[in-house]
Amino acid sequence: MATLPVYRWRLAPDGYATVRQLRARGLRPGGQDVAAQLERPRRRGRPPLVAYLYRVELALPVRPMTPRKWAALAKANAARRLCPACRTDAGYVIPTSLGMCVPCADSDPYGSQRSA
Repeated sequence: MATLPVYRWRLAPDGYATVRQLRARGLRPGGQDVAAQLERPRRRGRPPLVAYLYRVELALPVRPMTPRKWAALAKANAARRLCPACRTDAGYVIPTSLGMCVPCADSDPYGSQRSA
């Protein structure tokens, strides 16, 4: 197995991009293997942060969203807004720290640490 080239943070040559950078260009890795990696040093002997790089010329266009994917995404987002305590749409994503909408969490005498 060949070792990957390692570049310092912000010093990668042109033609390489992270997944986020590819997505910003409307691309995806498209099944290609990782071509290189970036390392960002950290203080106090902690291990460096690592980002994997892909070849831009081998990247493929992002697949378009189909109507079924849009519907599934809308259903998932609606489920994140549904309060499990009062079963109403809160109008915002329920905080995972509370586990219920803010009015229900404020009126719950035991806090959000209830056991089901």
